[in-house]
Amino acid sequence: MTSSPDPVRRQIPAHARETRWTAPDGFRVRRIDLDHGAGTAPRGSLLFLPGRGDSYEKYLETLTRWHRAGWRVTAVDWRGQAGSGRLGDDGVSGHVDHFGLWVDDLADFWTQWMEQGGGPRVVVGHSMGGHLALRAMAEGRIAPDAAVLVAPMLGLAGKQMPAVITDAAARAMRWVRGATTPAWRWSEKPGELPQDRIDLLTHDESRYADEVWWRSERPELAMGPGSWGWVAGAVGSMRWLAREAVLRRVAVPIMFVATGADRLVSADAIRRANRLILDSRLVEFGPDCAHEILRETDAIRDRALLAIDDFLDEAAPPAS
Repeated sequence: MTSSPDPVRRQIPAHARETRWTAPDGFRVRRIDLDHGAGTAPRGSLLFLPGRGDSYEKYLETLTRWHRAGWRVTAVDWRGQAGSGRLGDDGVSGHVDHFGLWVDDLADFWTQWMEQGGGPRVVVGHSMGGHLALRAMAEGRIAPDAAVLVAPMLGLAGKQMPAVITDAAARAMRWVRGATTPAWRWSEKPGELPQDRIDLLTHDESRYADEVWWRSERPELAMGPGSWGWVAGAVGSMRWLAREAVLRRVAVPIMFVATGADRLVSADAIRRANRLILDSRLVEFGPDCAHEILRETDAIRDRALLAIDDFLDEAAPPAS
């Protein structure tokens, strides 16, 4: 089942601004802003954080929907991803030395971004973006009025070894193979998408095709496997964030949106985080929903977005 083609998915909105944010160390991170005209009071400010290998182009449909609902919307590409350059030895591998670098970027960006628009201020993160948002909240680096974490990367799907063993093995592989070496192989051609990748992400062929189209239009968006540095960073960061004491200190109202059929991230880890965080709720989908919930078929996507709307109306109501 596929969605009806929507032109908004394959064009940058006329009122949007694509610019660069300069981090304290001089690195330039790509961002997009959908603002409202002078004299218009926005519903609030919403920051969207994409997942590993993502670009904000994949979410233009959803960003536009939030903008039409009155939000001032911003999305960024993580340092070393999509339009924000690369940190590895080639043009397609997804490398980072450690996840703390991304948390630092988020905290610095958040501080400046808050000054650029009014509240309430919320963060929405998908997959790795959801992980980094939750970690930044747990560390006290950002304090949004509410957060929505969509299929957050809190654990890996499938049967896993004990975290301490997985962590040690990942660090060993980083040392043996080299931090910037790709940790897995996708295809014979660097950056080319594997044929079965859609099965992991969405049941909507049309929305999946949007990503392929954008990679053709903007070749700099093409990304391949993560590096061993990324793997070790991810495993170590997930292990730290899974600590009960860490999750219990998160005080921000949070909505988790997940699917029990996720083949990339652990639904059990998301359920556990939902139980441990004081002000938290979970909306969970079944086998008709894959990892990219905001890019699923209309029936799934619409249900998820309406649930997010209701949550934000309750947890982050418009300023009076």
